[in-house]
Amino acid sequence: MNGSLRTGSLWHGSLWLAWRQQRVLVGVGAAALATAAAIAAYNRSGMLDALHSGLFDHCGTGPLYCTQSDTGEPLLLDIEPLKYLGTLNIVLPVIIGVFWGAPLLGRDRELGTHRMVLAQGVSRGRWFASRMALAAVTTVAVSGVLAGLFAWWWQPAADRSYGLFWYENTALSGSGPSVVAAALFGLAAGTLLGLLARRVLAAMGLTLLVTGATTLLLQWTHRTRLLVPPHTYTSAGSIPKPPMDEKWSTGHYGLITASDRHDDVMNCPFPSSAQLKECMAQHGYVARFYEANPASDYWTFQWTDTALLGGLALLLTAVTMLLLRRRV
Repeated sequence: MNGSLRTGSLWHGSLWLAWRQQRVLVGVGAAALATAAAIAAYNRSGMLDALHSGLFDHCGTGPLYCTQSDTGEPLLLDIEPLKYLGTLNIVLPVIIGVFWGAPLLGRDRELGTHRMVLAQGVSRGRWFASRMALAAVTTVAVSGVLAGLFAWWWQPAADRSYGLFWYENTALSGSGPSVVAAALFGLAAGTLLGLLARRVLAAMGLTLLVTGATTLLLQWTHRTRLLVPPHTYTSAGSIPKPPMDEKWSTGHYGLITASDRHDDVMNCPFPSSAQLKECMAQHGYVARFYEANPASDYWTFQWTDTALLGGLALLLTAVTMLLLRRRV
C-alpha cells in the first residue's frame, strides 16, 4: 500500500481505498435499484392490463372522477405502490445524507484512520475527492434510475382522474431531475456535517434534521407557490370560467370589477345562471377569475428545485473543501 500510494498510481490507490470503504453501500444501492425495477415492471404491467381492458375507455382527462356505469363508484387504478416509490424518492436525500454522507469523512475522522492515508503522501484534497467522487457518481446513478422508474411507471396514468396528477406531492417531488439534485444535496450536507461533528452519530442526527427540514421546506414552497407563482385565468361577464383540466388550482377564485379590483367569490356565490348575472350587475363585477398553475409548470417547478438544491450541493461541497485543512 505504501508504494502504490506514493507512485504514479496514487490516484488509483485513493479510489481503490474509497471503493473498499464504500462498496457495501454501493451494493445496497444496486440491490435497491433491482428491487424497485422489478416492482415497477410488475405493477406497470398490471396497470396497462387494466387500461387495455376497456373499463377506462369512456373516461376523459381532467380532475373529475370517472365512475362505473353500473354502480356509480369512482374508477381508480391501483397507484398506491407508485406513490410509495414517489415517497422513497422524496426522502432519498435524507437516507443518503444520514447513511452515506455523514460517515463519508466523519468515520475516518472519528477513528483517526485518515492520518494513516495522509501519511502515505495523499493530499487532503485527493483524499476527499476520491471518496466524494465515488459517492456522488453512485448517488446520481441511484437517484436518476429511481426518478426514471417513477416517470416510466407513472406515464400511462399521468394526469388522469383514475391515476396521478402532476401536482400531487409524490409526482411533483418524487420525479424528474430535482430528485437527483436533492440526493446530491443530502450527500453534500451529510459530508459537511460529518466533517464538522466530532462523532458520526451526532453528524447523522444533524443530517437528519437538516435534510428533513429542507425537504419539508421545499414542499411548503410548492404548496404556497412561493417560487413558481400561479397564472390568473379570467372569463368575461358571467360566462363559464375556463376549464380546470390539468391545472393545479390555488383555491383562490373571485370576481373582477371594471377598475380591476379582485374580490372574493363569496360576494356572488352562484353558479353560472341568471342569479349570478344579476348579482354581478348589482356589484359592478364584469368578469370572474381563478388562479392555478398549468401542467407546463411541472417543468418550471422541476428546474427551479434542481437549480436550488444543486446550487446548495455545490456550495456545501466547496465549504467542505475549504474546511479540510482546519478540521483534518
